[in-house]
Amino acid sequence: MKPLSLFRVERRPIPSGQVVVLVSILAILAALVVAGAFFQAYGVSAIRAYQLIVKGALGSKLGLAETVRRAIPLLLCGVGLTIAFRALFWNIGAEGQLLLGAVAAAGVALFSGLPDVLLLPAMFIAGFFAGALWGLIPAALKARLGINDVITTLMMNYIAIYLVEWLIHGPWRGPTMRGFAYTDKFPSAATLPTISWTRIHWPTLLLGLALAVLAYLLITRTRAGFEIRVVGENPDAARFAGISGFKTTLLVMLISGGLAGLAGVGEVAGIHKMLLGPTHISMGYGYTAIIVAWLARRNPLAVIVTSLLFGIIMSGGDVIRVSLGLPFQVINLFNGLILFFLIGSELLMHYKISFSFGRR
Repeated sequence: MKPLSLFRVERRPIPSGQVVVLVSILAILAALVVAGAFFQAYGVSAIRAYQLIVKGALGSKLGLAETVRRAIPLLLCGVGLTIAFRALFWNIGAEGQLLLGAVAAAGVALFSGLPDVLLLPAMFIAGFFAGALWGLIPAALKARLGINDVITTLMMNYIAIYLVEWLIHGPWRGPTMRGFAYTDKFPSAATLPTISWTRIHWPTLLLGLALAVLAYLLITRTRAGFEIRVVGENPDAARFAGISGFKTTLLVMLISGGLAGLAGVGEVAGIHKMLLGPTHISMGYGYTAIIVAWLARRNPLAVIVTSLLFGIIMSGGDVIRVSLGLPFQVINLFNGLILFFLIGSELLMHYKISFSFGRR
């Protein structure tokens, strides 16, 4: 007789909001514990590392300003991703959509010849539609041909990266930059104002906060939001009710890609004031925003909090890299562990796995 091990998976009742918040907090704490073990293995005190993260990100005016500055693109991308995820469209392409928004904004700033008063509005409009178009391509491929959205959105990121590299090394390379792979600087009318002595481009911050509220109202108070929720929660019921999955998919990616494009506009117009290499425009904001949206449990308002949390991790991560001599990938360690425990907690919240042992 051989021992027999059986397991059974049962779906749990939908968890309450309090349970979801508690589980999310526990997932973050678990990630911090495991990350602390890695710090100890590297010969660094975990308590010392976390103290430096908090102090570096929140312990001074400069650190707090840098935290908020990092949270701005995470907020815009994260809000857009919550809407895409609501419709079960797994948009992994916010990074590329952000870069396309930056490219469109740079094109308007450098080559449009518009009057000064129209430059910034035109840059934001162009950035929104460039990011939206970049998102609509994989949306149409999935809706019409059934092509996997994870693969297409991810591959579009690499196309965007090489497009930016080609532009700054080729036709848009600034003749005044003396051989460097940048464009010329934007005219002053094409740059965003910042809060004194900081790099917080406040118009983009206010825009992100307003869009988080509008996205929440869209999801919870409109017919389009109802259709998005139905498509995401029960695609079969959506088809039976006559809700067009094609139109819904295009709508969510129009919004999601467009908001990521706005984040790209903010980075080039508020921080760099030129178009430069992809790794300088975005420090992985589009990828980190996936965790921001997931931790927010697809709630646009909660993204305000989770984007600030990851702003702390990103700015504090820079501090411990310099102070403790840790490798650059330390931020990726945090992000990966948090995402790992969040996915695990999602499984445990919605499913109960039981085991039984016997003999046959």
